[in-house]
Amino acid sequence: MSILSILSKPFVADGVARLLGAAAARAITPRPLFPEIPGRTGEITIPTRHGPMAATLYRPPGDARGVYVNAHGGGFVIGAPIGDDPLCRYLAEHAGVFVVNVDYALAPARRFPVPCEQVHDALTWAAAPEREWAGGRLCVGGQSAGGSLAAAASRLALRDGGPAIALQVLHYPPLDLVTPAAAKPAPRGAVIRPWMGEVFDTAYIPDAARRTDPLASPAWGSNGDGLVGIAPALVITCEYDRLRAEAVAYAAKLAEAGALVEHYDIRGVDHGYDLMAGDPELVRRVYAFLALHVERAVTA
Repeated sequence: MSILSILSKPFVADGVARLLGAAAARAITPRPLFPEIPGRTGEITIPTRHGPMAATLYRPPGDARGVYVNAHGGGFVIGAPIGDDPLCRYLAEHAGVFVVNVDYALAPARRFPVPCEQVHDALTWAAAPEREWAGGRLCVGGQSAGGSLAAAASRLALRDGGPAIALQVLHYPPLDLVTPAAAKPAPRGAVIRPWMGEVFDTAYIPDAARRTDPLASPAWGSNGDGLVGIAPALVITCEYDRLRAEAVAYAAKLAEAGALVEHYDIRGVDHGYDLMAGDPELVRRVYAFLALHVERAVTA
């Protein structure tokens, strides 16, 4: 029996996921980027159908143009909102929006579709007229697993009739949990290893048949059909990322539906380039590009 087949057993994947989660919780420190941008933050609680969810609220320096709901990455099993602190500070400062950085539930303690629905509930909460920002100018985005959740929440908004979303940002997202990670094209040494895919996907959705759900795998098979009316999307991929092909395929489906604002493929980098010890100027350029799209979306 191969190591991948062993890791695909739910009880094994759950155990490994818990170990990874415990180790990651002790090690999470945001990359020290943009020290010139202060963090104007406060802690809030958002009601969801699965119970209250904590979030960090970032305030813009002046009058707000809108609000951006952010979901961090980590394969649905690790990670924390603080890892996206540089991005959230940058968006608040340069896009002029409030940023709601959500602390969604992680697997295996809470599995699919819980975090998808939590992010959708956060959007509904953020769109309410009693907020201190213009909830009608609403964006959602995420990195890696958070990008998958942003795509799922946007699909739920389409299915359920709201809230209206001005832009969804899918930043190197996993969008096909059906295809094994080992079968996805990637250069030698890619950040995401096949064993990681087995652990993350199995801990998140133990029943492999259920991974065909469009909320989990929007890029798989015909799941990308029927997207007319979905929120406009900015898709950002990385040249060396094992997840690149599925995001490219989904971008094509969004384009067919008239919902693709732009697909930006970052050359020469791998998954999580902005969270690791890469070129800080490249990160600044990509974040500036992202912030420009958010600003345009909330001022259109």
